[in-house]
Amino acid sequence: MSVKVYFDVHVPKAIARELRRRGVDVLTAQEDGAARLPDPQLLDRATSLDRVLFSRDEDLLREATQRQRAGVPFAGVVYAHQLRVTIGQCVRDLELIALAGVPEDLRSQVLHLPLR
Repeated sequence: MSVKVYFDVHVPKAIARELRRRGVDVLTAQEDGAARLPDPQLLDRATSLDRVLFSRDEDLLREATQRQRAGVPFAGVVYAHQLRVTIGQCVRDLELIALAGVPEDLRSQVLHLPLR
């Protein structure tokens, strides 16, 4: 089973477009009608859909870290800094995570891109 990905509003559309071309199951917050949800609710939404949340927003990264510390489960978060990680790196690493990973391995985890 591959990992399904949920994008918050801070992710460039080019990343979703390229990942879909490569066979990755991507849903954006905008497509889901959740573009205006605050970070905690957005993470809850991704979790309810059993999708790992990909974000370039540091506030969302903080929310996931707080949940880890409090033992509150979530589907997982993948984070890439807006200035330090290129669109190409995001595409390559997210493709690897989505097609080679399994959802259970990412539960309540925070991954930082680029993968090393």
